[in-house]
Amino acid sequence: MSQKPHERLGATLSEDMDAVGVLIRERMSSEHAPRIPEVTAHLVEAGGKRLRPMLTLAAARLCGYDGPYHVHLATTVEFIHTATLLHDDVVDESAQRRGRPTANLLWDNQSSVLVGDYLFARSFQLMTEPGSMRVMKILSNAAATIAEGEVLQLTAARNLATDEDIYFQVVRGKTAALFSAATQVGGVIADAPEEHISALFDYGDALGISFQIVDDLLDYQGSEATGKNIGDDFRERKLTLPVIKAVALADTEEHAFWVRTIEKGKQEDGDLEHALGLLNKHGTLAQTREDALMWAGKAKAALAPLPDHEIKGMLIDLADYVVERIS
Repeated sequence: MSQKPHERLGATLSEDMDAVGVLIRERMSSEHAPRIPEVTAHLVEAGGKRLRPMLTLAAARLCGYDGPYHVHLATTVEFIHTATLLHDDVVDESAQRRGRPTANLLWDNQSSVLVGDYLFARSFQLMTEPGSMRVMKILSNAAATIAEGEVLQLTAARNLATDEDIYFQVVRGKTAALFSAATQVGGVIADAPEEHISALFDYGDALGISFQIVDDLLDYQGSEATGKNIGDDFRERKLTLPVIKAVALADTEEHAFWVRTIEKGKQEDGDLEHALGLLNKHGTLAQTREDALMWAGKAKAALAPLPDHEIKGMLIDLADYVVERIS
């Protein structure tokens, strides 16, 4: 069975990824609060792809970096990501992540919030170690942008006035900001030419947007293989791209349906099926898929200025793979 692009990339970067794993375990330890490593380990070792730290390592290697600090930056990126997941699960009142009970369910909300805070603090310690003010600026800006995106989503997710511009603002904040920071700092730490650093930023940004659009689409047409339960976003009243497109095309009766189910949260048996019927009627799932493919294409095109390298080919394949999940 052929390896998936992220698995091939992981195998190529296996030594660096192992070093990231060692540093994660070392830095998530706590002399005084054993709950910190317990909660962190539950999430970190849950078998995620570690895509974001892998992107940092890949970008650094692609730009010819041979120092030790790409490992610190990849670990920083993973800590920021893990902190946001801990906080997200509390905000969303989630009971499952990656097929396992969430930390807030196994422990409590207080532990999830405080351990998330600890990991954010750890990430800021880590990002200072390479001694690059530019790296610190990129990663600290990303952390602020993620938090801003999450707060914007709180107000926008159940408001039918939310349009595609606001949706993309949320996505750029909560998802793409960390992807683009992850790839950009790999180029910065390698002291790459500005054109290459800019290309890496654009790749991460477009890849992150495509990744989130696919995630939103899978919520309405996923399967057990994708690890998504159909309709979770609908039940949680999240206004994602397929629904935003359908609301824009809705007649009076359809609009009233979306107001009742999303804005007011008065959902009844059969509402999910009706929602799916409206998405299919207006073709918004197909339109959303086209958007995801367009952003994946932008990600691939962004890599053009970078030197030929086996990792460049893998990053191109990775952009294709992100959207293959909806083919």
